[in-house]
Amino acid sequence: MHDLVQKAPQMLPLAGSPQLTILGREIRLGTGYADLIAVESTGRLVIIEVKLAANAESRRAVVAQVLSYAGYLQGLDPGQLETQVLAGKLPPPATSVLAAVQAGDQQHTIDPGDFADGLAHSLADGAFRLVIVLDSAPDELIQIVGFLQSITDKIDIDLVTVTAYDVGGSQVLVPQRIEPGRRARELSDAEVTARQATALHRGSAEFRAAIADLPQAQRSRLERLADWADTLEQEGLVKLATYRGKTMTTLLPRLAADDAGLVSIYCDNGNAYLQFWRSVFDRRAPGHIAQVEALAGTQIRQGNTIREFPEPLLAALDQAYRQAARST
Repeated sequence: MHDLVQKAPQMLPLAGSPQLTILGREIRLGTGYADLIAVESTGRLVIIEVKLAANAESRRAVVAQVLSYAGYLQGLDPGQLETQVLAGKLPPPATSVLAAVQAGDQQHTIDPGDFADGLAHSLADGAFRLVIVLDSAPDELIQIVGFLQSITDKIDIDLVTVTAYDVGGSQVLVPQRIEPGRRARELSDAEVTARQATALHRGSAEFRAAIADLPQAQRSRLERLADWADTLEQEGLVKLATYRGKTMTTLLPRLAADDAGLVSIYCDNGNAYLQFWRSVFDRRAPGHIAQVEALAGTQIRQGNTIREFPEPLLAALDQAYRQAARST
């Protein structure tokens, strides 16, 4: 079962259907070893434990075990995760968590800046997904998982049973997620979907909805950027998409050919940022780098941000996007 989950994590019927990348097996976390460590495309870490129901650990002890692993990981920074926890465990040739995820990102939906932020937030806040896989789930374990789900929204706990059947001489494994009961505060379909990085929303409507309840001053700054991005799309220069996370909502003005943009616009707890992507500038609009840097008051680097965006800067970015669209 360990091998199967490691090779095909998509077989697990997890809440929200996240896209998982396995980062390593038998990962030492404190005094124990986690069966599998994975990461969602949002940057949220996933701890997976595989147990047999006949084993006493599959009852209360396995919950304590995964919680202890989560406690060990909380407070680490991404660098410590890669150089200390995952050293020598990442799937080759990846040398970072981001590289491991990008290696399987055939649709190019991973924004490096968003992913890095998501991973950092997951570690800092202890916002993990905990997955327990068994051949059957004792009632006591279901009750414990249901209780934990009802009292916290920082962690998601998935309880999955895998049943084996013999069909025509072959063994068929059927996984099923056990639902201990509705949470006290039920999540709407939109809220669940918005937590998944693969569920990007087309256009700026979701971004505008996310900022609608902010104080006027913060909302006005973000609406101004959304209006600017909408103009780019109306001119046929970009296709807009919105990713709505737990604390951060990102508006992505992406070039059609690259599925990447010169900048990203994001709202982090009400604060407005423009994020630059140097690699896209170098490929698509190198002639506008100097002007944009002069007006931004900073160098364009991969993923750096600014919090002030005067009209001349937005006008210069207009021109950069026009060159980028022509060069595709």
